[in-house]
Amino acid sequence: MEVLIKPLVTEKVTALNDKGVYGFIVDKKANKVEIKKAVEKAYNVNVESVNTLITPSKKKTRYTKKTFLSGRTSSIKKAFVTLAKGEVIDFYSSI
Repeated sequence: MEVLIKPLVTEKVTALNDKGVYGFIVDKKANKVEIKKAVEKAYNVNVESVNTLITPSKKKTRYTKKTFLSGRTSSIKKAFVTLAKGEVIDFYSSI
């Protein structure tokens, strides 16, 4: 099971990066301990705390020329990781 799926790179999360908080989209079955170990192993940093939340799926409707299509978006689990003071994760180093 891959615990970390991808990092969250949004305006809100980027503003939190200055405070040492980083966001990730993680596997729904992963718990906080597994997320902490995965971040420490992947980025070689010390993690102080992990906060998680599950965003529910939403109903979406799209209108076309003949009819409308309806469906649902998938629900995802987000993890916000607080690092030890002075630690930094650079997502843009490999670009």
